This record gives sequence, structure tokens and C-alpha cells, in this order.
Amino acid sequence: MRQIAIYGKGGIGKSTTTQNLVAGLAEAGKKVLIVGCDPKADSTRLMLHAKAQTTVMDLARDRGGVEELELGEVLMTGFKGVRCTESGGPEPGVGCAGRGVITAINFLEENGAYTPDLDFVFYDVLGDVVCGGFAMPMREKKAQEIYIVTSGEMMAMYAANNICKGIVKYAVSGGIRLGGLICNSRKVDKEYELIAALAAKLGTQLIHFVPRDNIVQRAELKRMTVIEHEPQCAQADEYRTLARKISENKNLVIPTPMTMDELEELLITYGFMDAETETANA
Repeated sequence: MRQIAIYGKGGIGKSTTTQNLVAGLAEAGKKVLIVGCDPKADSTRLMLHAKAQTTVMDLARDRGGVEELELGEVLMTGFKGVRCTESGGPEPGVGCAGRGVITAINFLEENGAYTPDLDFVFYDVLGDVVCGGFAMPMREKKAQEIYIVTSGEMMAMYAANNICKGIVKYAVSGGIRLGGLICNSRKVDKEYELIAALAAKLGTQLIHFVPRDNIVQRAELKRMTVIEHEPQCAQADEYRTLARKISENKNLVIPTPMTMDELEELLITYGFMDAETETANA
């Protein structure tokens, strides 16, 4: 069983990308569990065709603790048999959402969610590595592989570099490795070349470039992955390709994060900073 965490800047399309690639794995016959580690609880909605799944932390609050929960209440089955659960988080403005991730994963482990027939467990983790709780899949040796969803936008690249710093921190103690960057295209100029160069600087690979296509948004409105909504379209094949590449990937590394100066130099090399300056001055 391979345990994989997907990280990336908030709003980069991480949950959408994760569910679409998991659909590709499930279609190929793989047994997969998705653990949503975001208080928004949107990591499984396309799998379950639902607005939001009832979360571990929501039920725990209602019942007075996770000890009062049954696994079947928070572990659902979605598209092609994909198992789905959401950690949830505290009420807005109260407590640490990262603690909810820790509590939920411990509950799942103790109650038999990680069955021997699973090929993959995917942790869809909130945004950047900004606190210890969200680094938990790394720190506690839950995820052996990390993939980072990014784009050619400056802040997405900054977040990817920052996440690599977190990977380095836990690489020795946790044995985790970076499997590569997934570029979820925003149609930035020279985007493929820019993210390929970023991957090389970080000592990893651009495992796949996912082109931007409005079919993704149309499928989301139906609360479906692209593979389920329109299985014959080109975008569905992109996610199948991403799924295959991750399934076959053995290129796992300890990354080499860049300094901010190095990151800005890379952006200048590809004309990004000049374009930003021109826009700001317009």
C-alpha cells in the first residue's frame, strides 16, 4: 500500500486534481482510499456526488468524542469503489484544524480503515505547510510520497518551494520523498518550460502537465470527475496519464529547495517578473 500526500497552494485545484487522478487509478482497477485533510471537506465531493461528506470532527463534536463514532458513519464508497473520508476541522475561529487531521487519521487507523487490499491511500492536504498539524502526514510517517500541485503563477511556485522545505525537514526522520510536481495549468506564458525548470532546480520531475480545459468545471458542476462525466474526452485521458505516471513512478527524491533570490531569478529568466512589472505599471 502506497500512502501519498498531495500538497499545493490553496486554490490551485489540488482537490480537483487529486480526485480526477484517483478516478483514473480506480478505473484501472486500483483500490484507493481518499482522506480529505481540509476543513472545507471538499476532497471527496466528486467521488460521492455530494456537496460535502459528514466529517470525523463534525460527528465527534456532536457525540462528545471520536470514541463514540463508528467507522461506517464516516467512511463512504464512491466512484468505482473509491473509499472516502473527511477529517473536517474545528468551528471557524476556534482551535487548530491541523489537530483535526491528526485525530481523524488516528481514528481511521485504529478502526480498520487501512485494509490490506488497498493499493493507495491519498491524503489531500490543505494549502501550504504552515503549521505542524498539516505537516502531519509527513511528520508521522503516514505518507511516503509527496506530490505538489502547482502552476506557472509566482505564489503557486513559492508555495511549492516552501513545501519542499517541509519535505527536507522530515525526510530523514520520516523517510518521505518527493515524487514530482503536477502542473495544473493556468495558461501562463511558457508555463510548461517554467515548471519543468522549477522541477529541475528542486531536483525532481514535472511528472505531468495538466492542460486547462473548461470540461473540468462543467464536470464539477455535476459533482463528478471528468473521467466519469465525459470518459471519452481528451482531458479524461490527461488524468488517466497522470494516474499511470504516478502508479509507475519510482523517481522519489529529497528535494533541494531554492532561496527566494533563486526563485525570482528563475521567474525573470522566463520573463515572468517583467510581465508582472509591466502589468503593475499599466
